[in-house]
Amino acid sequence: MNKPYNPNDVIVSGIHLELTEGLKSHVRDKMGRLFRHEERIVRVKVELECDREHDHAHKFIVKGHIVIYGPDINATVEADECYKAIDLLVDKLDQALRKRHSMHKEKRNHPRPVEFDGVELPKAI
Repeated sequence: MNKPYNPNDVIVSGIHLELTEGLKSHVRDKMGRLFRHEERIVRVKVELECDREHDHAHKFIVKGHIVIYGPDINATVEADECYKAIDLLVDKLDQALRKRHSMHKEKRNHPRPVEFDGVELPKAI
């Protein structure tokens, strides 16, 4: 059973970027999709960064870090628009969660055989 989505489970921070309430709510709404797929997510941290290489060009870098039971998941996306970068990051994190789930399912359904080379098994009486 999925736990209810709590917006406090998403931490949004900005680097060289002023975070508005609209930007924060957009990130939280998009990250809610991840919580619907995976119930074991503890927290999602999102860093929005505006990288100014030149005076006229802005490049947005969005980093996502999912804290989950087991190995954490990290992803980074670059785009020319901030909202586009957020959408791409959510797609990338969602794909990583699906891949992780399918790997666990594969291990559960098809365990590897145990090798008994050179081991004496007890005899049944």
